[in-house]
Amino acid sequence: MAKITKVTQVTENPYVNLYNLETENRKGNPGKYYVASRAKTTAELELATKRQEPDGVIIYSLYGEKRDKVVLIRQYRYAIDGYIYEFPAGLVEPGEDYHDSAVREMREETGLALHPLQVDAIYEKPYYTTIGMTDECCGTVFGYADGEICLEGLEDTEEIEVVLADREEVRRILREERVAIVCSYMLMHFLHDEEPFAFLREQP
Repeated sequence: MAKITKVTQVTENPYVNLYNLETENRKGNPGKYYVASRAKTTAELELATKRQEPDGVIIYSLYGEKRDKVVLIRQYRYAIDGYIYEFPAGLVEPGEDYHDSAVREMREETGLALHPLQVDAIYEKPYYTTIGMTDECCGTVFGYADGEICLEGLEDTEEIEVVLADREEVRRILREERVAIVCSYMLMHFLHDEEPFAFLREQP
């Protein structure tokens, strides 16, 4: 089995850091690996704590009287120097339940009020985003949103357009636009399922 022999913190940033791992592969040969993490120190890395705790939350919500629109954001991202469609999302504050984070982030990013659904943990527990590069994991909160769009809660670093997309617009977005992968999978279900949240009622 592969193992880690040493971990060195390379950066000190408030939101994400780079760690250098000295490793041995399954045949005992030495190597190097790099991990990006929300952890602020080596002691807080999941590889050290062995605890899976949500770094962030992703919000899949439906909007409108007929609940026939999905709440999306179109956000500028430095990594691609362009815009990408995503679900509203954000970081979980220390000591904060990620369901509460979802309500807060929805309000801050869109101005809308989120009413979370109570669902089985199998659907909402934290899952990993890009495990080949980072130990980040995010919970998912499902719900219904209402109210009026307002962007006054955005931080200076956020460049966001709120999109209330019906199925026709979702089809166009999937065909023509850049879309985050988790968001794309959910949008495929939204596109084809008459009741997008019906699967949440099923017992695992």
